[in-house]
Amino acid sequence: MSNDFGFRVTTTRFDEDYTPSTTSRVTTNFANLARGEGRQQNLRRALTMIRRRFNDLADWDNPSGDRYGLELDIVSVELGFTAGEVDREFPLLEVLDVTIVDGWTGARRHGIVGNNFSSYVRDYDFSVRLPAAGRGPAGPVVPEDFGDLHGKLFQAFLDSAAYAERFPQPPVICISVSTSKTYRRTDNRHPVLGVEYQQDDHSLTDEYFAKMGLRVRYFMPRGAVAPLALYFRGDLLHDYTDLQLIGTISTMEAFQKIYRPEIYNANAAAASVYRPSLEEQDFSRTLIDYDRDERSRLAVTQGRYTEEHFMNPHRDVLEQWAADFPEVVR
Repeated sequence: MSNDFGFRVTTTRFDEDYTPSTTSRVTTNFANLARGEGRQQNLRRALTMIRRRFNDLADWDNPSGDRYGLELDIVSVELGFTAGEVDREFPLLEVLDVTIVDGWTGARRHGIVGNNFSSYVRDYDFSVRLPAAGRGPAGPVVPEDFGDLHGKLFQAFLDSAAYAERFPQPPVICISVSTSKTYRRTDNRHPVLGVEYQQDDHSLTDEYFAKMGLRVRYFMPRGAVAPLALYFRGDLLHDYTDLQLIGTISTMEAFQKIYRPEIYNANAAAASVYRPSLEEQDFSRTLIDYDRDERSRLAVTQGRYTEEHFMNPHRDVLEQWAADFPEVVR
């Protein structure tokens, strides 16, 4: 890997007093919740949802359902590199880190980093580059190298000293299942992750995350109404403790209920053969304000910002670095 690329990690506590920084992606779920007159109430309600769901799933030795608390930190990663013998920096990605606090013993346990994932380069790929490629008879025309640079930058971060110094385990990224695919329930059941679903072919998002070196499995936890897509390195079912997995489920299920209630806050659970849809009408809204239209608009804005300030001026440096980076072993 080229020595011209390095990473700087900073963290911001995500609590009811959270205010987005000037360098934070404005489309991130955190920033979306933290705007407007009801911002503090939004944040408080979201955090309450997460805490209650955690205690619901971690129900052993927890008779009152209030033993555990969570501390959430937004992890911001900045890419440093040299271009034209001048040092440059660009905000690369944000993920969420979880700390589990045992109210009985005072013990603090590190959860799983990853959870919610956002990236400027991903905005460029999906909101600028992919639409520019046009559409064919079968749908969007996907460039052959789509996601290559983003995937290599992400892997370089995971393999960096900056990551190893802060995080003892690989990340798990948890997002919504694709509305373009059909999922089928299996007989496999995990005590925390719940029942596993599978699909016949991968979505474009699955393929994009594969270029980041991440595999995917789909699980619907106890009490949930739709499966979650979990992207990971290693062995998802054995590399993490039950409490760590619960931290990821409770956090991301809450976010999904807020911004995709048609799927994750539906009034009926997913059937054995399941095709998620944002056109579903039988669902309940949370009491948390979330501007989904704004998020879509700003994704395009941020994609163009990335094109103007990162991709175009540094294309030669980025392409040379990517060419020297080892290919993903899948």
